[in-house]
Amino acid sequence: MVDSWVNSAETLGSDLHLELTRAGSRRTALMAALREAIRDGRLAPDTRLPPYRSLAADLGIARNTVADAYAELVAEGWLTARQGSGTRVAPRPAPPPPRRRAPGRGPGGRPTGATGASGGHRTPRPAPRPVHNLLQGQPDAAAFPRTAWLASARRALTAAPHEAFGPGDPRGRPELRRALADYLARARGVRTDPGRIVVCSGFAHALRLLSGTRLLRPRMAVESYGLAFHRSLLSSAGIHTIPLPLDADGALTDGLAALDGLRAALLTPAHQFPTGGPLHPERRAAAVAWARESGGLVLEDDYDGEFRYDRRPVGAVQGLDPDRVLYLGSVSKSLSPALRLGWMVLPDQLVDRLLAAKGEREGWTGVIDQLTLADFIESGGYDGHVRRMRQRYRRRRDQLVATLAERAPHVRVSGIAAGLHAVLELPPGTERSALRAAAWQGLALDGLGGYRHPDATTPHPDGLVVGYATPPEHSFAGALDALCRALPSEQTESTEQPE
Repeated sequence: MVDSWVNSAETLGSDLHLELTRAGSRRTALMAALREAIRDGRLAPDTRLPPYRSLAADLGIARNTVADAYAELVAEGWLTARQGSGTRVAPRPAPPPPRRRAPGRGPGGRPTGATGASGGHRTPRPAPRPVHNLLQGQPDAAAFPRTAWLASARRALTAAPHEAFGPGDPRGRPELRRALADYLARARGVRTDPGRIVVCSGFAHALRLLSGTRLLRPRMAVESYGLAFHRSLLSSAGIHTIPLPLDADGALTDGLAALDGLRAALLTPAHQFPTGGPLHPERRAAAVAWARESGGLVLEDDYDGEFRYDRRPVGAVQGLDPDRVLYLGSVSKSLSPALRLGWMVLPDQLVDRLLAAKGEREGWTGVIDQLTLADFIESGGYDGHVRRMRQRYRRRRDQLVATLAERAPHVRVSGIAAGLHAVLELPPGTERSALRAAAWQGLALDGLGGYRHPDATTPHPDGLVVGYATPPEHSFAGALDALCRALPSEQTESTEQPE
């Protein structure tokens, strides 16, 4: 039954034809019609919808009804809404390609001629492509401060000396090193000067450069949970990694002295990755004492030290001993991983060795981005952006915690006092099934087990690592809804087979 059709004369949205059934409320009917039009392709991705006032007039319904329907479809991820761009159809994942039947197989994939239960198994359908992204380690890309960054780029290029566009300095631009020395001292308690800072393209680049100096061989301690990519990078450089056990106070650094042949220890003191929580002051002191007594080095990965919510600021371990602690940071979490800008704060005696490993020019970061970041820091733009994002991410964290308290109160959330992700503690043996359920909900996220060092001997709790910074604002509620549908119930018992 046709209720109305729309042929809007507005130039700010597309003409469209909608059929509204008379069952239910007008808002429910309008939402159903829009979903159907998007689902069957009549409303293609990025199609701009009519303003809600125009659509309400054409349909003969209240403006608030259309506005509420648009808002709810935005929250569900069907539509997007941005200032100046109007309401548009959100991008939808492409359907998986059809499976080709293998030669000699009949319907259902069974071999031709096979009968009964022994005739083979159906190939399981693949999970849908992710619609929502809750992977950790990525900031909200839509929040990049484009206008302020562009203003800094213009000022920096105008003020840059001609020699800035010549061969350059492998340490990095002096403007950026001066700005970083001031900022890190003020915001993170780092003790340094511009001559001890070397600019790189990020944390992984810093690890590669340090591995090339042979300072970390043959054995290096790492936390028992961390990025497998970093461990594989060290392993490929001939460095054997030894896992340090973890508890609620961080890595057990008092065990460093008992490890033979150890040259360095890699720690995430401000916010252990990924389990959360700062390294206890006594364990910070123990790590520095081990480095002094053994001649070793502590590598401090300050990957998201700017983002704290429910605790006092935690300063850098480097401030305890600048000659034994190497401080490594980047803008990948605070601004964007696309910038490829990071830094190393080194002891004086290691600067030349590191520069030799860096080599001639090919490993350098772009000068324009360095000059722009220097101006962005000195103008106050960086501090302002971090404060704004700290508030936004805190709201998202609070929304995550509140949603889980309402819909999955049996799931404990930890590691939420700082950072861009949380750990959801699951019933024993349910991690893999929860990940499979998440995939079927169109949700991308990681299990805690994927971060565990293969040689770790401590018990392996089941959990999910949920990055709440990545989704755009309009789809965050939909991502949380998919997450809750994927979580095991309180009564769920493990059906996983032991490995």
